[in-house]
Amino acid sequence: MQVLDWQAVVEEYGPTVWQTAYRLLGNHADTADCFQEAFVCALQVSRRQNVRNLAALLIRLTTARAIDKLRQRRRRPHCKADATDLASLPSPNPDPAQQVQQRELAAKLQDALAQLPRQEAQAFCLRYFSDMSYQQIAKELDIKTNAAGVLLHRAKARLRQYLQR
Repeated sequence: MQVLDWQAVVEEYGPTVWQTAYRLLGNHADTADCFQEAFVCALQVSRRQNVRNLAALLIRLTTARAIDKLRQRRRRPHCKADATDLASLPSPNPDPAQQVQQRELAAKLQDALAQLPRQEAQAFCLRYFSDMSYQQIAKELDIKTNAAGVLLHRAKARLRQYLQR
C-alpha cells in the first residue's frame, strides 16, 4: 500500500475540498464537518487500496458527504444554512433584492439536490460544481460514460420539476 504524507495532502487539496463542500452546504460548520469526514474517509480508502487520483477521490467523497448533510437538513428543517454565512459572501451584484433571490434559489437548489437519488445528485454535483467531464464522472462513480449522461439528464429533469414547484 502507498504511504501518503497527509499533512501535504491536506495542504494541497484542502482548498478544493473546502470549496466543493461550501458550494453545496453554504455554511462553515457543515463545511468543516464535511471537510474532515472527506479526509478521514480518503485516509481509510488509501489504507485499503492504492489511490490513483487523490483529487478526484476527495472531490467525490466531499460531494457524497455534502449531499448526506443536505439530506439530514431536509429531514430536520430547523437545521437550515446559517444566513450570516451566505450574507458574508462577496457578491458581484450589490443589489439587495437580487442577493435575496440568489440566496432563495441556492436554498431551493440545496433542498432539491437532497431529494435526488444519490447517484444522480453525485453526478450533477461532479459535473456542474466540480466541472468534471462525463468520462471523469463515469470513472469516479464506476459506471459507463453513457450511464453518466443518463444520470445527468435525469438529475436535470428532476431538478427542473422540483424548482418549478
